[in-house]
Amino acid sequence: MSILSESVNSYLQNASWIRRMFEAGGTLKARFGEENVYDFSLGNPDLPAPPAVVKALRDFVEHAEEPFAFGYMPNGGFRWAREKLASRLSREQGIPLEGEDVILTCGAAGGLNAFLRAVLNPGEEVLGIAPYFVEYGFYTENHGGKFRAVMSSAEGFRPDIPALEKALGPKTRVVLINSPNNPTGAVYGSEDINALARLLEAKSKEYGKAVWLASDEPYRFLCYEGIVPPSVLPLYSHAVCISSFSKNLSLPGERIGYVAVSPLLKEKEELMAALNLTNRILGFVNPPVIGQHLMAAAMESQVDVSIYAARRKAMAEVLSDAGYEFQMPAGAFYFFPKAPGGDDVAFVNALLEERVLAVPGSGFGCPGYFRLAFCVDKSVIRRAATGFAKARQRVEMPQ
Repeated sequence: MSILSESVNSYLQNASWIRRMFEAGGTLKARFGEENVYDFSLGNPDLPAPPAVVKALRDFVEHAEEPFAFGYMPNGGFRWAREKLASRLSREQGIPLEGEDVILTCGAAGGLNAFLRAVLNPGEEVLGIAPYFVEYGFYTENHGGKFRAVMSSAEGFRPDIPALEKALGPKTRVVLINSPNNPTGAVYGSEDINALARLLEAKSKEYGKAVWLASDEPYRFLCYEGIVPPSVLPLYSHAVCISSFSKNLSLPGERIGYVAVSPLLKEKEELMAALNLTNRILGFVNPPVIGQHLMAAAMESQVDVSIYAARRKAMAEVLSDAGYEFQMPAGAFYFFPKAPGGDDVAFVNALLEERVLAVPGSGFGCPGYFRLAFCVDKSVIRRAATGFAKARQRVEMPQ
C-alpha cells in the first residue's frame, strides 16, 4: 500500500537523469577519489560570487540586529528592490519597466510556478521546445496542466516555427522558451522570436483568448562571440520574462529570481495582483530577505565570463580530438553532442565506466544526444580527454 500520490510515486520511479548521474558521481568519488572522477552532470556554477556580493553581505550583517531585519515584506519583494531591478531590466530588455512590472520570487523556478498557477487552467497545455529543461513538465503538472514539446530544428536547435504552428491548439495556454538554452547552448535569434510573437498574436485572436509567451532566461548574461539574446517583452503584449541571479552572481542556493511582465499588457495590474497572490499561496510567501539585498547591491556585477569562454574552448577541443559530433554552444555552459552509436543511455553508461559523468539527452526530451555541463575547472575538462576517447572507442568498436 503506497503512502504517496500516484503522480509523485511515478516521479520517484522515473527520477531525473541529472540527479541520478550526480548521485552516481558521489559513489565513484568515494571509491576512486574526487580528482579521478570527471563530473559534467549538474549545472551548478563553481565560480565564486563577485566581490560586490561579499561586500553586500558584510553590509547587511552590520544591520542584522535591527528590528524586522528578517521580517515579512510584500509578497512580491521590497519595493526598493523591485524598482532597482526594473531600472536594470529596462536597459537589458529594451523597454521601459517600473517596479510595478516586476515581482521577485524564490528563484526562476518559483517564478515559473507562480506564473503558471496564475494563468493555467486544469487540462490546458504548456508547449515547450525540445530539448528542454526536464522540470518544466513537473512545474506544469503542479497546476493541473499538460506539458508537451515540439522538437527544435536539426540545424542549430532553433525553434521550428511551422511545427509549433501545427502543435498549437485551443488548449494551448503558454508557450515556454529557454534561450540561451539548457541543454543545447542555443541562442534563439531575432527572426525566430519575431516569428513566434506574430504566430502567438494570430493564434490568440483565433482562439479568443491569450496564448502567453514565457521566456526563461537565467543564462542571458552568458553568451559568446558578441551574441545578444533578443527580448520578448517589446514584441508581444502577453509576454513575461522569468529569470534569476543563480548563474550570473553564482547564487543558486540563495533562491532569488523574478518575473517581469510586458508593459504593453493592458491587463498588467490584474496579472501582477495574481502573481503576488500565487507567490504567497504556493508557500513561497515572499522572496528571501538576504537575497534581495545581495541582488540590489550586486546586480551590475557578474562572474568572470571569460573563464566560461576558456572552458568552452577546452571542451570543444577535447570533443573534437576524440571525434564527437556537436554544435558549438552560443550561450550557457552546456555542450549537447550526438551520442556515438545513437543510444544516449548506453553511451552515458560507457562514459560512466571511464568515470566521466554526463546526462542522456532522453532526460531532456531528445534521445540520441547527451549533455555536458562545463561549469567545472578547465583542468577537469582536460583530464577527462582520455575517458571521452575510450568511451567512444568502446561503443563504436566493441571488443
